Formats: sequence, C-alpha cells, structure tokens
Amino acid sequence: MKSSYYSLVSRLFFFAAGILLLLAVWDWVLGWFGYRMTWLPYQPGRLLEFAAILVIFVMALLLRQIRDQLKQK
Repeated sequence: MKSSYYSLVSRLFFFAAGILLLLAVWDWVLGWFGYRMTWLPYQPGRLLEFAAILVIFVMALLLRQIRDQLKQK
C-alpha cells in the first residue's frame, strides 16, 4: 500500500518537474524574440531549479521503493 503512494507521489512530482522544465524552456525561447511570459513570477533559471528539486525527490522516492523491495526478499 505504501508503495502505491510513493509511486503516485513520484509520478506527480515528475510530471510537475516536466511542466516546469517546459515552461522554463518556452520562456527562454520567447526571450530570444523579446517577449516574456509576464504571468510567471519566476525567471527561467529559477523554474529549472524547482524542476531539479522535484526530480531529486523523485529519485529519493524511487531509491526508497528499491530498498523496500530488497528488504521484502
């Protein structure tokens, strides 16, 4: 049961990290043409930092799942 929660949370975090990555890249590309996404409160670099933090949590959850699977055997 706990494994399914970890899986759900890691998928949500990974999806959120992907969205943040896409927003950061899109804002960066728009910056080349002189446009900005003014509704975003953060610069593209900060969005990439948030995405990296979420991916670190995903890796930690995956390592915890691996550890739990190895303990069961």
